[in-house]
Amino acid sequence: MTQEGVFCHESSYIDQPCKIGGGTKIWHFSHVMKDCEIGENCNIGQNVVISPGVKLGERVKIQNNVSVYTGVICEDDVFLGPSCVFTNVINPRSAVNRKEEYAKTLVKKGASIGANATIVCGVTLGEFCFIGAGSVVTKDVDAYALVVGNPAIQKGWYSEKGHRLKFDEKGQAHCPSGDIYEFEDGKVVKLKGVS
Repeated sequence: MTQEGVFCHESSYIDQPCKIGGGTKIWHFSHVMKDCEIGENCNIGQNVVISPGVKLGERVKIQNNVSVYTGVICEDDVFLGPSCVFTNVINPRSAVNRKEEYAKTLVKKGASIGANATIVCGVTLGEFCFIGAGSVVTKDVDAYALVVGNPAIQKGWYSEKGHRLKFDEKGQAHCPSGDIYEFEDGKVVKLKGVS
């Protein structure tokens, strides 16, 4: 079921059944396969493949040439950079059917994945984490963490507004937006009541 207000370029395909929220745009040469759930106000770029059963929250932005495979769930406000890719099987072989072994990959609210990054299946990317361009993610990423490289390793922290966080001697970081972050049980959290 596609809601009113969905734009789909004439060169793209939407297989049924699937759910697409109002305000979503699907651009040239893209393919949304059956049983997908796509939230409102998403932007799906050119030459994107969204495999069966994928779930996207609201305001998800997918840049050109991205493959989102079965098993992937993206929460609200996720950004998928150009040509990034997800896997869904750890040990693929052409002659072996492993559709029953697809691993779940969860991309939590506000996470950003840079261009050409690869996300190996079975991981969770924490809220507002930032995956650097070209990185290969092979394990879970903490909320607000910045990871880069192959394999990706943590190099710092990012705020919800996309600014690098630098923590002072009190263990707090001040984002230019006015938000304040601190460590709590080894994890970065945004202080409540601050915006």
